[in-house]
Amino acid sequence: MSVSGIMETTQYLTFKLSDEVFAVDISKVREVLDFTSVTKVPRTPDFMRGVINLRGSVVPVVDMRLKFGMSETEKTVNTCIIIVEISLDNETTILGALADSVQEVIDLEPDQIEPAPRIGTRLKTEFIKGMGKKDDHFIMILDIDKIFSSEELAMVQGAKDKP
Repeated sequence: MSVSGIMETTQYLTFKLSDEVFAVDISKVREVLDFTSVTKVPRTPDFMRGVINLRGSVVPVVDMRLKFGMSETEKTVNTCIIIVEISLDNETTILGALADSVQEVIDLEPDQIEPAPRIGTRLKTEFIKGMGKKDDHFIMILDIDKIFSSEELAMVQGAKDKP
């Protein structure tokens, strides 16, 4: 049984947070950067690590591990920032997503993707588009547009506008 909305082979960028492998639609990814110094912005949520200067533009950086309830990302030689485009309320926000490491770009056929598990009503899983299967491993396919609420994105946008 394939996931509704995924009708064709799609390319995904896979990345690791702790021991888990996640994937995001490659069309949402602008580029991948080496981890660089992040300027902390006061009075922002914990998962908001700060901002970086990307060719003259201020780009907010979020720690995906903290967003998903894991421990803070530690800087290693593999730590990177995935620059993604998020669409919410007809607006596009450019965001840096901190990841432990980027793995590879993979093609997944619709029949390799299972629907996201339903885990009761207390756990929100609408940001998981589906569970990809590759070589007996599960890959959580993220719907990057649904990870952050409009309030969180407003905070992130506010951080970008602070001097």
